[in-house]
Amino acid sequence: MKRLLFCVLALATVGFCQDKKLTAAEASSAVVTKVEPFYPDLAKQLNISGVVELEAVVGESGSVEKVNIVSGNPVLTRAGAEALMRWKFRPALADGKPVRVVAPVTFKFVK
Repeated sequence: MKRLLFCVLALATVGFCQDKKLTAAEASSAVVTKVEPFYPDLAKQLNISGVVELEAVVGESGSVEKVNIVSGNPVLTRAGAEALMRWKFRPALADGKPVRVVAPVTFKFVK
């Protein structure tokens, strides 16, 4: 019985623990400072290009706290993640208070 109660409580709180996800348009319009990623030398040497999809976990202050890699070549994702960590967003608000959000960001690496 205790185990069942714990599971019910755990499932009930899941919705409260998740950060709000912004759309790509919302994320783009909230950017205050943008840093472009460098094209890694290894990617140039190996003629690697492509799209990198990331998610920025943006804190209440608008600073990027963490970057989640969604897809892309690992040679390119690191450069994208390092640049995204230096971005700054306008803080997102919920009920007039700053909240953490997840913002999707896409980088295109073209040689």
